[in-house]
Amino acid sequence: MIADDARPRLAAKARIRFDRKTERYLLLYPERGLELNPTAADIVRLCTGEHTVREIAERLAEKYPGQPRPAIEQQMTEFLSVLAERGLVGYEG
Repeated sequence: MIADDARPRLAAKARIRFDRKTERYLLLYPERGLELNPTAADIVRLCTGEHTVREIAERLAEKYPGQPRPAIEQQMTEFLSVLAERGLVGYEG
């Protein structure tokens, strides 16, 4: 479980880039890449080490008001856990 006050940050080996051809965000890391859906891109773009997990969830809840907050939090933490397992996100705090 990720603490609400943890501050996710992209790993040094990872970067986010907007692909003009597909008009989607990509998460790039050595010899690999992930095409991100809009929600995943919103999450990754906030992984700067400045925002807590709680703050990211609040921003997503504001942007996607039709989604229940608990569902947003669960899906966001699952996604962040997968990124952490792949070494693409670390936590401060």
